[in-house]
Amino acid sequence: MPVNLRIPEPEELLPVKGVRLGIARANIRKHDRKDLLVVEIAPEARVAGVFTQNRFCAAPVMLCKENLAKGDGIRALVVNTGNANAGTGEEGMERARKTCSELARLMDCSENQILPFSTGVILEPLPVDRIIAGLPACIANLGESNWFDAAQAIMTTDIQPKAISREIEIDGRKVCITGIAKGSGMIHPDMATMLGFVAFDAKVSQEKLDALVRDAANASFNRITVDGDTSTNDSFVLISTGNSPEISEAGFEILKAAVIGVSMFLAQAIVRDGEGATKFITVQVEKGGDEQECEKVAFSIAHSPLVKTAFFASDPNLGRILAAIGYSGVEDLDVENIRVYLDDVLVAEKGGRAASYREEDGARVMKQSEITVRVVLNRGQAAATVWTCDFSYDYVKINADYRS
Repeated sequence: MPVNLRIPEPEELLPVKGVRLGIARANIRKHDRKDLLVVEIAPEARVAGVFTQNRFCAAPVMLCKENLAKGDGIRALVVNTGNANAGTGEEGMERARKTCSELARLMDCSENQILPFSTGVILEPLPVDRIIAGLPACIANLGESNWFDAAQAIMTTDIQPKAISREIEIDGRKVCITGIAKGSGMIHPDMATMLGFVAFDAKVSQEKLDALVRDAANASFNRITVDGDTSTNDSFVLISTGNSPEISEAGFEILKAAVIGVSMFLAQAIVRDGEGATKFITVQVEKGGDEQECEKVAFSIAHSPLVKTAFFASDPNLGRILAAIGYSGVEDLDVENIRVYLDDVLVAEKGGRAASYREEDGARVMKQSEITVRVVLNRGQAAATVWTCDFSYDYVKINADYRS
């Protein structure tokens, strides 16, 4: 089961004015499951997105980038699970375009105003006829309060839906922020095998929205790893629907903090629901020369299969953490200056085991469901935090059986 992650109640997910969502059971891969989502966006809304850096990026990712660049405004998103439409060449692009064209016809807009998203098995042709057949049901189902169903409709190996809402006050008016995400395995920046969609009913300029989606991704989805595999389909989209005057500079800072908070919750939920995860691990690296070297050390620890399996076994085999720090690629790293902690337990200092460390203290921390690894480099004032999970037997089983 996911690590300390509560399933949201549908009524907790607040509607965002200017966004309606509709789902269908299109039998894309599995019979009679929610697997197709349409998100209708008001004409005055603005949309921004960031996407995977994988060179084998999927056809829908390429088409999303094309349609956003055209600047015609976005009227809808269409998301299918069960098939990634990745590694499918020009035929994959044609099938993605066909999906957009049909939804545009149903919504009376241009196909350039549709953003497609897919997740699921790679290297298999998209069953576009099933998707097209399911679109009318999505349109008929459109509603402002369907966020919970939408979160379910984008799941693949996820055990539970991931969604959150926040209500804040900006410039004297209430602003709703609601987001959903999916992801469980093939998780690693940039950005993870994940889809994330966050909408809010405040109005910001396109320039600020473009910057905000990057900042939010860098603070959240680019800080997680389950298995070190970067997907072909990663996409994170922000939707600003407000039709009121644009918010003030001070208001934008409030909005930015809230959007980053929502994004961090969704990103951490992906790790908590990591395939086979039994533990949620925070890796904090402090007092580095710069943020980049802190990230190198943090991800080196978080990616290590040996570290992750030790956490699963609750085994304080902590030399594995030291080894991961040592091969992180940070130049001129002076191990004599480094201090390593498990929660509040000092594990290593002065290049070796801390004199105060006791095995029973390490074992106590390792048995917890949530653990913090803290590394103090003593090279400067920079810091970075990464979130990961352990590797269990179930991770291997889930991925061995994924296509069956």
